[in-house]
Amino acid sequence: MSGRAQLMWDDAVTGYDFGDTHPMDPVRLALTMGLVRAFGLDAAVDLLSARPLGDSSLRLVHRQDYVAAVRAASANPRAADQSYGLGTVDDPAFTGMHEASALIAGLSVGAAEAVWRGETEHAVNFTGGLHHAMPGSAAGFCVYNDPALAIARLLELGAERVAYVDVDVHHGDGVQAAFWEDPRVLTISLHEHPRTLFPQTGWPEETGAGDGEGSAVNVALPAGTGDEGWLRAFHAVVPELLADFRPQVLVTQHGADTHFEDPLAHLAVSLDAQRAVMESCHRLAHEHADGRWVALGGGGYAVVDVVPRSWTHLVGIAAHAPVDPESVVPPSWRDLVYARTRQLGPGRMTDGRTPSWKAWEDGYDPADRLDQAVLASRKAAFPLRGLLT
Repeated sequence: MSGRAQLMWDDAVTGYDFGDTHPMDPVRLALTMGLVRAFGLDAAVDLLSARPLGDSSLRLVHRQDYVAAVRAASANPRAADQSYGLGTVDDPAFTGMHEASALIAGLSVGAAEAVWRGETEHAVNFTGGLHHAMPGSAAGFCVYNDPALAIARLLELGAERVAYVDVDVHHGDGVQAAFWEDPRVLTISLHEHPRTLFPQTGWPEETGAGDGEGSAVNVALPAGTGDEGWLRAFHAVVPELLADFRPQVLVTQHGADTHFEDPLAHLAVSLDAQRAVMESCHRLAHEHADGRWVALGGGGYAVVDVVPRSWTHLVGIAAHAPVDPESVVPPSWRDLVYARTRQLGPGRMTDGRTPSWKAWEDGYDPADRLDQAVLASRKAAFPLRGLLT
């Protein structure tokens, strides 16, 4: 096994572009890669591309009629079939949509293959994490569900237990749906409460069905949850579940839209807390999955101030070359930001916070909204797995 992490990248991913007024601006990807390079992290990883997924691989998750509809909309955006969620406000059709989406999916599947085959312990695709796409429709800025495709490929290769941890501000509904009845996949999602945010799913009572009952865990956090509550919830749920499940591979999704500056959601998490969860996921992969870790990006719409810094930290952690939060952002990258956006980039790799949280084992307050959310999740899912609430 290589001692170096793999970073999946291809300049063509910036072709995943819904248009100038859409919040999912592909500049966030270009700026992230620019910051990775500015810190020299590209020299600390094996930088690789992958082929776009073909139809047979896409069918591991998506219906053939949907793939055909994406191809048709990609060739002629004006004729997009909205019954498949294409050509909508959230998911406008654009020329080359199929090719860009299949490439991002190919990078995530390539990352999963490399980790499973022992070519590397850790692989990162921050361009991925498009967790809302369903088997037969686009949704929530997502055309093909690359996390689900990566997990499905791991199962195809022989994996018997794959854990998926999603800390995007939005519920990881598409991944949960893909493995709703599959006990081989444990999906854990921490997200803003469905009462106040798209996709209005991810209630604690959503725990899977059939043979997969107990394989879905959802922590629905109150709007306004900040660092201490977010970290408390993560550590009250995720480590115990992973210790019990003993995954062979850990797949994590690190949407940066939990941040207090994100314009589309209502949590109040700092960059420093996001980094702390990335470090925890890294540690948990080593503790419970023999180090096998596939780390993906996701949402994030503060495309200059937050996303590049957050995912650069992710790359550094996976590469065992973490970026010191107190580091000054290289001036060359700030010049790139101004050239691309006419905005001034952030000056340091921190929000100046020192993340801390109270351990769940130390007791909980039944009147506290955050503790109520954690307790609801534990009561719904833990007994189904033979765990105490």
